[in-house]
Amino acid sequence: MTTPLLTPGSADALLFDLGRVVINVDFNRTLACWAGHAGRTLADLSGRFGPDETFRRHETGEVSDAEFFAALRRTLGVDISDAQFLEGWNAIFAGEMPGMNALLARAADRLPLYAFSNTNQPHIEHFSKTYADILGHFREIFLSSTIGLRKPDAPAYDHVVKAIGVPAQRIVFFDDLAENIEGARMRGLTAVHVTSPDDVARALTALGI
Repeated sequence: MTTPLLTPGSADALLFDLGRVVINVDFNRTLACWAGHAGRTLADLSGRFGPDETFRRHETGEVSDAEFFAALRRTLGVDISDAQFLEGWNAIFAGEMPGMNALLARAADRLPLYAFSNTNQPHIEHFSKTYADILGHFREIFLSSTIGLRKPDAPAYDHVVKAIGVPAQRIVFFDDLAENIEGARMRGLTAVHVTSPDDVARALTALGI
């Protein structure tokens, strides 16, 4: 994937994905929790879960938690309660990405920071409290289940760019998924593919931050 040209003064705002950019996530933690409640092994459940249409509609607020968990029962072949599904669902969070708090603090001294994440209401309720400190660096956080739009769909980026209020090409967007990077670039944003916090650090340095 081509690295965008970043130069000092070339950005008016920075936009960050949350999962695997700001907050680490590990889906094996979720599967292990569900497997434990169901009396199964992690291997039994691995490979059965994927981001299907119900998952995507849960992330835009169109499917309730109860409907989502009912779909998971069928997909995974387990009979556990909604409360047990919720416990495992929130077990996905595995701490802050190393060094990101300091990087965000450094960036926030120079430019306004925003976040944009595909997520769902149970996760929002969990990470908003657990990670309040690092999330405090952001002026505004755009969440798919709140705005009813999700990456990599074009209207999602257009909504966020309009809300931020600066030209798309003056926004640098950081995300870990190639399809979200491509979607952002199609809408005019400058996008950085993040594989580790080092990618963010290098981009900030290139921006003169």
